[in-house]
Amino acid sequence: MRVRRRSTVSGMLALALLGTACAPPTQDSDESADGGTVVIARSGDIDNLDPHLATAFQTIEALELVYDTLFELDPDLTVQPGLAESWEYSEDGLTLTMQLREDVIFHDGDTFDSADVKASIERILDEATGAVVRTNLLSIADVQTPDEQTVALDLSEADGTLPSAFTSVNTAIVSEAALEAGSVDTEPNGTGPFVFDDWRQGETLVLGANQDYWGDGPFVEGVEIRVVPEESSILAGMRAGQFQLGILGDPAVVDQVDDELTVERTAELGYFPLFLNSERAPLDNKQVRQAIACGIDRQQVIDAAAFGEGEPTGPLATPYDTGVFDGLPCDQTDPDLARQLLTDAGVGDGFSIETIVIQGENEAAINVAQSLQAQLAEIGVDLQLVPLETNVYVDRWLAADFDSALSANGSSVDPQITYAKYFTSTGNFQNVAKFTTPELDQLFADGKASTDQDERIEIYGEIARTLLDASPWVWLYSGFKYQVLQPELTDFVPTPTGSLKSLRQVHLGS
Repeated sequence: MRVRRRSTVSGMLALALLGTACAPPTQDSDESADGGTVVIARSGDIDNLDPHLATAFQTIEALELVYDTLFELDPDLTVQPGLAESWEYSEDGLTLTMQLREDVIFHDGDTFDSADVKASIERILDEATGAVVRTNLLSIADVQTPDEQTVALDLSEADGTLPSAFTSVNTAIVSEAALEAGSVDTEPNGTGPFVFDDWRQGETLVLGANQDYWGDGPFVEGVEIRVVPEESSILAGMRAGQFQLGILGDPAVVDQVDDELTVERTAELGYFPLFLNSERAPLDNKQVRQAIACGIDRQQVIDAAAFGEGEPTGPLATPYDTGVFDGLPCDQTDPDLARQLLTDAGVGDGFSIETIVIQGENEAAINVAQSLQAQLAEIGVDLQLVPLETNVYVDRWLAADFDSALSANGSSVDPQITYAKYFTSTGNFQNVAKFTTPELDQLFADGKASTDQDERIEIYGEIARTLLDASPWVWLYSGFKYQVLQPELTDFVPTPTGSLKSLRQVHLGS
């Protein structure tokens, strides 16, 4: 097995890129697809076609190929131009002006311009939409379009996180015409490198090359994403040459990859938490939640569930990291203290809680769940595991219809974007997290407005300690992303976010 290891550049400040930036090269007119379809195998399917509502990783990864965003992240997680060719903040920080790329067209032939940006942003901000990242854009008071290639965002407060926020497919630019027609959730129509062709739910998603793409590529005829529920079957298909790219999450399967294949192993930006519903007894008692957090040996979870492939984590990554236990009543895994906390909370005889577990997206989730089940049984907490398919799990997770829940969770290069949507009173996912306080609201507001790195480190460190003290979730570990490649697939570049965007630049050899 040939393994390429790539390190995560975590915690980088997107707000450092407040000025204009250079555009990447665009596609020469004589370049075209050089043939072949990239067949990808992964264990989970997409769950919807609306980029503003996408939450499942596999949906995000697929829609990133169809839609473009105003800004992009390079493999080092640095903000780069996307549909916005350059950008600049005003001196007072209350206006962000973007110059849009010219000669960009949607897949249906309509021309992209500032009206589409305005319509997309306003749709995300409309509370009725239920957009996933609405919270990240709440500083936008008005969207001005002086001309077809210029967008000026009037801000209610200084907000240096916006360029980073606009790298997410959840802020993808959709056409004004599609919004007016109400077709966004049924007929994907982006400006991205691949065009939506066919989706057979639970089986395949077929995308064709966008021959009018504004950037370099694509250099293949299309992409076909096949749903193969068992990762061992993905590996078998890779060995048989049925797939050019296999997406794996189970280190046990990765360990079996043959030398003829290449494994891209990338430290991921996301993390694995145990979500706790702190409105349900006995989890409504902080001491109970702390007991669970103190009773778990995270390295044991990593060793048992991920073959040692991961690092224990607190809420935040470097440079904001305060450690795994800073804020908890324990400074290491301490089952004895955990049992005492449960006794103090009046549940010393133990209790049982249902734990929904995602399956079909990340095979490690079941392994993690079983490790937690065994460990927590030792302190008197009985986890009743309920594995659910991705779409069912996501629906229950969004509705907070669980005692506890287990799945990997995505992260951002900026902690404000990662957590404000969960742990502020205006956050559109605060219903899931079930924990907000006025003090956290103020801390997040201060972190959002600050452009001083040292000050931000202090602010978000305090947020991390507050979250660990309250333990609305139990942070476990950050793992790795794995992609298995055939030798004929070249120029694929993995990233800590798991993005498949580099498929626009890949080639297929004979």
